[in-house]
Amino acid sequence: MELVQEIHQLLMDREDTCHRTCFSLQLDGNSLDNFAELKNIEGLKEGSLIRVVEEPYTMREARIHIRHVRDLLKSIDPVDAYNGMECNSLSFLNTVTQGDIMEKKRMRPESVDCTPPDYIMPDSKDRPLTALQPQLKDQKSPQCVKVLTTSAWNPPPGYRKLHGDLMYLYVVTLEEKHYHISACSKGFYINQSTAEDFNPKPASPSHLCHSLIDLLNQISPSFKRNFAALQKKRSQRHPFERVSTPYQLYAWCAPTIEHNIDAIRAEDSLSLKLGYEEHIPGQTRDWNEELQTTRELARKTLPERLLRERAIFKVHSDFVAAATRGAMAVIDGNVMAINPGEEAKMQMFICNNIFFSLGFDVRDHYKELGGDAAAFVAPRNDLQGVRVYSAVDLPGLYTLGTVVIDYRGYRVTAQSIIPGILERDQEQTVVYGSIDFGKTVLSHPKYLDLLNKAGQQLKILPHHVLNDKDEAIELCSSVECKGIIGNDGRHYILDLLRTFPPDVNFLKLDEEELSKEVQAHGFPIEHKHKLCCLRQELIDSFVEARYMMFIKYAAYHLQQLNLKKSINQQKALEEKPIETADKGKDNKEDEKEISKDEEKEKNEREDRKSQMEDDEAKKIVESITDGTKIELEESTKNIVKTASIAVGSLKDAEFDIRFNPDVYSPGIRHAENLDPLLPKQRQLVKDAAEFLLTVQIPTFIRDCLDHSTAPMDGATLSEAMHNRGINIRYLGKVTNLLAKVKQLEYLHSIAVGELILRSAKHIFTSYLQSCEMMNLSVAVAHFLNCFFYSGIILTNPLQNVDEFQSKTNKKRNKRRGRANPLMGNENNEWANLTVKSLWNQLKQELKSYYDYDLNSSDVDTVVETYGLQKISLLRGFCLKTGIQILLRDYNLDSKNKLIFYEEDILNIFPIVKHINPRATDAYNFYTTGQNKIQQGYLKDGYELISEALNLLNNVYGAMHPEIAQCLRMIARLNYIMGEHAEAMAYQQKAVLMSERVNGIDHPYTITEYAHLALYCFANSQVSTALKLLYRARYLAVIVCGENHPEVALLDSNISLILHAVGEYELSLRFLEKALALNIKYYGAKSLKVAVSYHLVARTQSCMGNFRLALNNEKEAFTIYKTQLGENHEKTKESSECLKHLTQQAVVLQKKMNEIYTGKNGVSSLPPIQIQPPSMGSVLDMLNVINGILFVQISSEDIETFKAEMEKRQQNDGSATELEDENESKAKMEVNDKQ
Repeated sequence: MELVQEIHQLLMDREDTCHRTCFSLQLDGNSLDNFAELKNIEGLKEGSLIRVVEEPYTMREARIHIRHVRDLLKSIDPVDAYNGMECNSLSFLNTVTQGDIMEKKRMRPESVDCTPPDYIMPDSKDRPLTALQPQLKDQKSPQCVKVLTTSAWNPPPGYRKLHGDLMYLYVVTLEEKHYHISACSKGFYINQSTAEDFNPKPASPSHLCHSLIDLLNQISPSFKRNFAALQKKRSQRHPFERVSTPYQLYAWCAPTIEHNIDAIRAEDSLSLKLGYEEHIPGQTRDWNEELQTTRELARKTLPERLLRERAIFKVHSDFVAAATRGAMAVIDGNVMAINPGEEAKMQMFICNNIFFSLGFDVRDHYKELGGDAAAFVAPRNDLQGVRVYSAVDLPGLYTLGTVVIDYRGYRVTAQSIIPGILERDQEQTVVYGSIDFGKTVLSHPKYLDLLNKAGQQLKILPHHVLNDKDEAIELCSSVECKGIIGNDGRHYILDLLRTFPPDVNFLKLDEEELSKEVQAHGFPIEHKHKLCCLRQELIDSFVEARYMMFIKYAAYHLQQLNLKKSINQQKALEEKPIETADKGKDNKEDEKEISKDEEKEKNEREDRKSQMEDDEAKKIVESITDGTKIELEESTKNIVKTASIAVGSLKDAEFDIRFNPDVYSPGIRHAENLDPLLPKQRQLVKDAAEFLLTVQIPTFIRDCLDHSTAPMDGATLSEAMHNRGINIRYLGKVTNLLAKVKQLEYLHSIAVGELILRSAKHIFTSYLQSCEMMNLSVAVAHFLNCFFYSGIILTNPLQNVDEFQSKTNKKRNKRRGRANPLMGNENNEWANLTVKSLWNQLKQELKSYYDYDLNSSDVDTVVETYGLQKISLLRGFCLKTGIQILLRDYNLDSKNKLIFYEEDILNIFPIVKHINPRATDAYNFYTTGQNKIQQGYLKDGYELISEALNLLNNVYGAMHPEIAQCLRMIARLNYIMGEHAEAMAYQQKAVLMSERVNGIDHPYTITEYAHLALYCFANSQVSTALKLLYRARYLAVIVCGENHPEVALLDSNISLILHAVGEYELSLRFLEKALALNIKYYGAKSLKVAVSYHLVARTQSCMGNFRLALNNEKEAFTIYKTQLGENHEKTKESSECLKHLTQQAVVLQKKMNEIYTGKNGVSSLPPIQIQPPSMGSVLDMLNVINGILFVQISSEDIETFKAEMEKRQQNDGSATELEDENESKAKMEVNDKQ
């Protein structure tokens, strides 16, 4: 603990003091300042006594106290998590494990209940949705009071204020007694008022108490009993189940929730309090000032940087929450427009010091660029620009706080407000850039200086454009980027929608022709808008690839030069020639051939060879460009020049690749006399787009072939593509390539599903805009029926609409005049949607947006053709659109009855996009730690990653996706180092956190569950391990179905544990499924398949089926022999196993013959004596299939290795402390799946 405030918080969390809010902490009679640091307090030492002193209430303190009491009363109620409020979210780990795993006793394997539910058995077609949220019987919190609300007698009249009355409350206890309570400066007491008469005098007895909880304890025995039970339950929950998350997570399905009376909730919704205002003087927060001030904090030392990043993150997450609530208020019609006379689409809003605008083409601003389609995508591009400029973090250059919210079919952009911008015209305000797409363009020396510095990192080239007076204006950004100096003197940039170069593959350009290879892929394609940009990740990869090409080219020619100079060198160089960079062109052909295992291995060998070449080439080039040489020879300069020209560098004397973002902007005229390199700049943009098609996409598909990163749903697929700089508009092309690779069938299914869902979302967005507010739930249910129902919908959805609505509509039409489209239209166009018309629209959207041809016209054909499943599509659609549906088991294959009804649509939540501020120091510690681990220094790596965890907690607080990732890594390290209990404790936290911040069914959460199961098994919690694996398998089949490499791994784990507890038949069913999946995804000759065959054989032999066991072990032996050779340890083991099985089979056959012939009086088979495997051997096997290998090394080897490493480190001048253990076992982890 560092601050006095943290002691305050601790007391408000403790079970016995949690109901106290209005108190001060005193040391020797002096009150301590809340924000004082404990180390700076005079007289505070070991053994000091700090007293908690109750303070008199003020109006604000009384309100805070009542809010706190209400929060305590609903502290274990999941209603806020289902309603997406107060940053609450769901977690089911402790429900699945039936209590906290850390408190469980070790269990003997024979006492394990391990029967899996039917719906998770291999090949089961049942996908019940209700199991997604296993409801505990006692999850409902005990009711403590019937009604606790502010009284209608508020506010106190003047004469009562003079008696100290602050406010009045009304309470109905469980015993049906009605009380009116006064809050005064001394606390709370019962007064003599009734519903009809106001009498604020104290009742007799008045029960004056400083805490409202104490008062309620005295007047209601049921309250006392139930509140104690509630407190006990609350304290039993893991802290990670209670802490709020940094950003709100929304549940896509929820059970029916009772709507109870809650005065504070009602007050919050009606007074439009947007969050934390009641704690801030001056009520509303100046978001812009807060966001910019935190960025200006000092950042020289580590403590300064931590303080700065913590402040940035806190203000940013508060801003995102306020912007989200404000955007919902705007669309719900709860905010007055600042231009109410304009058409609704053109209206703008200010609420809580945040500016809101809608994603429509206002005043034909985007007419040339694609109208509403461009206006819809511009905020997202702008957000990407804000993200990269924020990451560059250049002092003196400011961006706006920006959040993009999609809600109920509308896109809302929320931005912080530049001081003074509302008082001036835009023409006067902008000092840099253009407000009319290049007609009038301005420049400013300070902006040029700042943007040039940022542009060095972002690879943006300074360039000249002509304005309408034919004057050349210098810019270092796109023309649309505007510079505004605020009244606070800060230099702001906004409208960053063209920060990155355009994607020419999606622009139809008259005067330009793309390369033959790009045209062969069917490009250029005309997109719906002209704002297609390349991603930053692609630009970085492209520049890196060109740099390596430059290095290799220069190194090759330098070697050629040196050959002429020295015959001695010639011999050495002939032994290790370095190939030219032209090899890159040949590689393009290789990259397309990705379907065979042999090709993959060849590629791996080439990669290693190429890596050695890269390193060597770098050394050669560095040696000649080293600063120790005073002047370069003329010939060397020529080599650098030749290499620069070869890679398309903008400068001859050095490597320089940057991009002109305006190079293909429509309507922009370039000053060609000042920018003679314009053709080169254009070629670079075309090359980058070609690089995406011919290098990045084939590389992505090749990386997927080893299944080390196997996306499970659309979100993880999108993330994997984005990490390689591939835009989602290429998903159609990627999907067509995936269709050709048999081993990636599962990924092809996910990709097709993602294409369909994204297209459906586009249609749904405009569909919702045509709905009236009163018909929203009916309309959403109708859309879902058209999407998931394959029959003909005979009933008109409008039949379900209440009678009075249709009557009032006619009257309202007359009254309204010009309807506000945000409130929905009066026409019922949406009701005309049919199954056929929706799927026709879907096919058109897929073709026009993604250039993808769908060979199906209804959901059943799609599911059958592409191996999809409806439950996964339903989940994906709800997550993409923000729909929350009722948690029940839907019959998605229904042929004669509608699937969805209006009662099934519970809510529509916003989809929020924003930047994610990073904890940079923590990230650096984490990556250094990972490198140490890969080098084998487990202890050093562990210390670094533990330090990263401390820094992450310091910046982000208790909850964050990056903290979950860090916890998983620490758990894995503990496990490898033999600390199994520690591993389980850390992994439990990782699972809870992943459920809370990623989602209960996110693919990352599934991985966390699988890891926790392994560590539980290692801690002899066999039953818990199985429950966790069953949960992981259930989530996996809901998210992506059974056909996935991840499911093969889960099935192998389940079968091994079932085998360990003697459930051989069950074990065999999971094993056979795992074997089939491994053959499908890794090929019949893979080592993974050999392991699966061996496990099947082992289980069959335990069941006494020696003939089948023998056949399967033979398969394993053949693979080992082919892949590893006859002398390999694995091949020998398999051979031994074959001998043993043959022997057993012979013995069994003898016994059978004896029974058959009736010899020796044998009439029945004796029971087969099976020795169940030891837990240790099962754990060893689990480690193997989960990619954890322990390598045996002798202590002499370790000493030799240490000496060698120390010698190397001294040579490098970077001595690092080595592991100080002389272990007989060095434990190393291989292939940790991140």
